Amino acid sequence: MDITYYDHGTPAERWERAQAFFAAKDYAGAARVLTGLVAEVPEQTGPRLLLARAYYHSAQLRRAEDELRVIVERDPVEHYARLMLGRTLERQSRHEEAERHLRIASALAGDFPQL
Repeated sequence: MDITYYDHGTPAERWERAQAFFAAKDYAGAARVLTGLVAEVPEQTGPRLLLARAYYHSAQLRRAEDELRVIVERDPVEHYARLMLGRTLERQSRHEEAERHLRIASALAGDFPQL
């Protein structure tokens, strides 16, 4: 496959293509499409979050962490990014760091312990 395939089309077409790759569990293919898309529209959370998920599922944990930290920095109450960041840190055996993000994600989701 030619590299231009991943960059071909409008941002909307590439977004759909990335989602199709992700749904087919071709996480590396999704990441290739999303890398260019995120560079083009860095302010949009959706493509960056899907890129982080593609990295996570393809065990590119440092890259996933980097993308998730950008999202959380911009939007500290983005529940799913917090959860993913916690899970990503856990997979890197950074449990103490992960705990903070998992607690925040739980609180944002309304998952409070029963008293």
